[in-house]
Parts: sequence; C-alpha cells; structure tokens
Amino acid sequence: MNWWKHLKTINHHKWLVMKSCFRLGMYKQGLLHDLSKYSPTEFLVGVKYYQGDRSPNNAEREDKGYTSAWLHHKGRNKHHLEYWLDYNTKDGGMTGMKMPVKYVVEMFCDRVAASKNYNRDDYNDGMPLAYYQKGKAKYLLHPETAELLEQLLTMLAEQGEDATLAYIRREILTKEVRREKI
Repeated sequence: MNWWKHLKTINHHKWLVMKSCFRLGMYKQGLLHDLSKYSPTEFLVGVKYYQGDRSPNNAEREDKGYTSAWLHHKGRNKHHLEYWLDYNTKDGGMTGMKMPVKYVVEMFCDRVAASKNYNRDDYNDGMPLAYYQKGKAKYLLHPETAELLEQLLTMLAEQGEDATLAYIRREILTKEVRREKI
C-alpha cells in the first residue's frame, strides 16, 4: 500500500504548490511542478522508502549513503537551489548561481507546501522559515537568491500566507520576470 500513500503525498504536495502558483499567476510552473516525481526513477524509490512524515529521499540517503531519486530530481527541476550549482571561475569551487526570480518564488511555494504536507494539522507559517534557518549554513545559495528567499519566508512567518502571496504578485513578479525564458 505504500505506492498509494506515496502517490497521495506527492499529489497533495503538487496540488498545494499548484494552488499557490496559480494565485501568483504562474500557471505553467504550477502545472509542471515536480512532474519528475512520477517517473519510475523517483516514484519507485519514493514507494520503497515511504514514511509519510518526511521525504523518502532522506531514508534512501541513510540506507545507501546517497539518493538516486534526489540526484534525478534536482537535475530536472529549476526551483531547487541544487539545480543552480556550478563551478566558481575564481577559485574552482562549487557555488550557487543566481536563480531567476520566478524559480525562487516557486522554491518558496515548494517549501511552504512541503511543510504543510509533512506537518499536516500542526503546520504554522513559521515552519518553512525555521526549516530554512536550520540548514541555511550548509546551502550554496547565491547571496541575492538567499536574500529573496529569506525575505519571503520571514514575511510568511510574520504576516501570513495571504499577505506574502499578495506581495509577491504585486511587487516581485513583474512583467519582465513573468516573461523570463530559462
């Protein structure tokens, strides 16, 4: 029965992201969000490691030392910061590249949806920010990308989802941002 529970979890997550994206006028991103989760590479691993209260990727990582599903997922979904990692031409190390704003906004929606999905009735608008802050020292995010994401997560925690989505639609998603081709 894990396949059914996992399918319900990813469908619910996708529905939550889609609702937020649609509220922001990001219809294409809402429809296309996380479609790779339905591929055999990701779905079958999700079924095998399903727990219901956290990402199956963490369980696969604990079991194998890596996660094949995540390696597949992050390379196909531009709303993940890991998609934007590249070599720094100055020192040769890995660094976060500046993410297009529309993908930062989708990442915000994704983080909120994941918090709602895994915390269910215990969810509150401070949870996505707390989760971000817990791991932020390890993230390789471009400074401008990190600043925007943290601004939106902080606004969510302080002012709530409706106010934050209204602000994003009004102030962040300009006509130029909506037309970005990447």
